Amino acid sequence: MNTETSAPSSRLLLWLVAIGFFMQTLDATIVNTALPAMARSLGESPLRMQAVVVSYALAMATVIPATGWLADRFGTRRVFMLAIVLFALGSGACAMSRTLTELTASRILQGTGGAMLLPVGRLTVLRAFPREKFLEAMSFVAIPGLIGPLVGPTLGGWLVQYASWHWIFLINLPVAAVGLWTTLRFMPDFRGSDLTRFDLSGYVMLVVAMLAISIAMDGVGSLGLQHAVVVALLMMGLAALAAYWLHALRTPAPLFPPGLFKIQTFRVGLLGNLFARIGSGAMPYMIPLLMQLAMGYSPSHAGMLMLPMALAGMGMKRVVTRIVVRLGYRRVLVFNTLALGLMIASFALMTPSQPLWLRILQLAAFGAVNSMQFTAMNTVTLKDLGPGHASSGNSLMSMVQMLGMSLGVSVAAALLSTFSGWFGAVDAGPQAVSVFRGALVTIGVLTMASAAIFWQLADDSHRVPERADTADPGQAS
Repeated sequence: MNTETSAPSSRLLLWLVAIGFFMQTLDATIVNTALPAMARSLGESPLRMQAVVVSYALAMATVIPATGWLADRFGTRRVFMLAIVLFALGSGACAMSRTLTELTASRILQGTGGAMLLPVGRLTVLRAFPREKFLEAMSFVAIPGLIGPLVGPTLGGWLVQYASWHWIFLINLPVAAVGLWTTLRFMPDFRGSDLTRFDLSGYVMLVVAMLAISIAMDGVGSLGLQHAVVVALLMMGLAALAAYWLHALRTPAPLFPPGLFKIQTFRVGLLGNLFARIGSGAMPYMIPLLMQLAMGYSPSHAGMLMLPMALAGMGMKRVVTRIVVRLGYRRVLVFNTLALGLMIASFALMTPSQPLWLRILQLAAFGAVNSMQFTAMNTVTLKDLGPGHASSGNSLMSMVQMLGMSLGVSVAAALLSTFSGWFGAVDAGPQAVSVFRGALVTIGVLTMASAAIFWQLADDSHRVPERADTADPGQAS
């Protein structure tokens, strides 16, 4: 359903959705550099701070599947306004938090709002613009999503060093106020014309599965759960997944139809997205900690060192299509996943005495390889979906992306906790270098193992694949 809108209103709508996307991606990355300062302020160990990152990503993963139905049922304007309000309330609550528990709960509220910003905004653009202008409109919206991860770590480090960590959340409030007013004035209120009943039972099963598995992984790292509790949570999560599969087989309109998994590229790409992103999702959390705790950098310098990684990632997107066309998805993803694991493990070779130019080169190389991985994984997952499966397949991939990043941070924290028990405290000094080395090598090996998943793709080196998709909301974390 499209409506005729004036040119100024169309531009304002694009700017509104773009700023919402920017806010969501900025807050997914801005906290990483601030974690050591937050830990000192809250009287916690840096190893316990992964809950601040995990809670945001996990909240997004659990809310994303419901956003499309909510927008169809209650209207795009109302849901987008709700998203901004929840995001602003969560940001304010984060700034006022005095304990890690309060901060984690506030990040859940913030992530709930952030999860609706991009999907609802993208749906509004889809319905407001004719098909021939949609690609141009979404390209405009995607640019701030690439800028968010670029400036997030640097801005976070600067605010921590020269103001306080509270300001990484307070800066969202005036932006949210302007966004709320603009939404009320200029956003169309589209609703679905053929609204179906929401698969609440299936949604609850998936949420239980994600929460149980994530809490089990995080319980190893910081919650101090007994092994019996961790095993029980893992079993609960797997049982919930099995229950959802049986539910989807007999339900006429499940949240994610089983027919999706009959498509080989989607099946392989989705599993690859989950396991390869565990390694990729760990690094935005690990690198700022490595730079500050083991290499001795200040928060602002650690944040600036993330710039080469982000810039190289943006530059790599220009050449991914040509590489995939020449070599095919299978070869690119198998060899690039192995290269990604090697690059992650190579950070274990870092020492405080190494020259700065070598560190910048290493970070840039990792950013380029990581960007190729994201783009190729996204495209191969979605490229064979027909019109009937496009919406549910895209939602499921977005959910898996956020879940993979959440698990990545949990795995990294669990490894840091394990190796700190072997080598000593990770707060600073030579012991910190040994702790990070062990964790980085382990994550690198796990990432390389996921190349076996992409090996299951059909050999497409003699076919010209579709143009690679350069938009990757998941790369924000």
